[in-house]
Amino acid sequence: MPTRRDILAFTGLAALSGVSTEPVIAGEPAWTSGVKTFSTAQKQVNVLSAEKEAVLFERKGPGCLTHQWFGGNWPHYNQTRVRFYVDGETAPSIDMEYGLGHGVGFDDATAPWGVRQMGMTGHVGGFYNTFRIPFGKSIRVTGQLAPGVQGNPDSWWIFRGTVGLPVQIAGITLPQEARLKLHKRVNLVVPRLEEFDLLKTDAKGALFLVTMAASSPNWNFMEGCMRACFSESRKPELLSSGLEDYFCGTYYFASGMYHTPIGGLTHKAQVGGEHQFSAYRFHDADPFFFRKGFRLTARCGETVNGQVVGDPQTTSYTTYAWAYEW
Repeated sequence: MPTRRDILAFTGLAALSGVSTEPVIAGEPAWTSGVKTFSTAQKQVNVLSAEKEAVLFERKGPGCLTHQWFGGNWPHYNQTRVRFYVDGETAPSIDMEYGLGHGVGFDDATAPWGVRQMGMTGHVGGFYNTFRIPFGKSIRVTGQLAPGVQGNPDSWWIFRGTVGLPVQIAGITLPQEARLKLHKRVNLVVPRLEEFDLLKTDAKGALFLVTMAASSPNWNFMEGCMRACFSESRKPELLSSGLEDYFCGTYYFASGMYHTPIGGLTHKAQVGGEHQFSAYRFHDADPFFFRKGFRLTARCGETVNGQVVGDPQTTSYTTYAWAYEW
């Protein structure tokens, strides 16, 4: 019976997966040599401020973060910033707010909810995730309160990881040089029917997660389809028949909030005439691999057979697109 190694070699995925096609001696898999878990936590410390970044965790050498948890209770908690500096970066490849980093926009405090990859366990504090963030030489994680938040409130956090742990997407082991990067668009104002980029890269890689928060005078902006261009192709491929179904919803999220390991709706409201939503979509089981660049886009509203669907209006978007790149 052919092994996974045989299949990868036959299909040409061996190089992408990082699996050697050389024979392996029976016994312990070669990659488990030197595997070691590390962990750290802080309890009720007062180092976070709005004025500057505080170092939450740092480690030298190779490894892979596998778990993070953040606790606390202060104004605009969801807007607290966490930055990840990988392998000596001067500009962080991951710079996220607590909230939208876990798919939650508009400071929504609805809890508890959780899936395997992330969740929010309390209406104050309690964000967690199991994102794998690999590093080769070092990692440094910093935190900073949202602008205008006063003082140094009590805060808690956990970081855990493993040395020698491979990163996988849909069962394919990524190359050792793969690094998780966050592409952001913040408060982007998009006119009706305009298409905009969430992610554009010339690298090889795999899409991991997309989160979005949007606000508009009506829901018709959700008629816009998500699109992707792979490699050098100028022809986009449709990823959805509307915005909400990209996030696994339907009929403008008519049934309300939900949370699944594939996609979820974390906020839906009408506030002062504005229609708001935030949502997340994972691609760790539904992969998007790209070999010569990738472009991910959304559109504010849509046309069908030359006709505008509904009456989409100018919409404000904040989007996070996470991808492993190498």
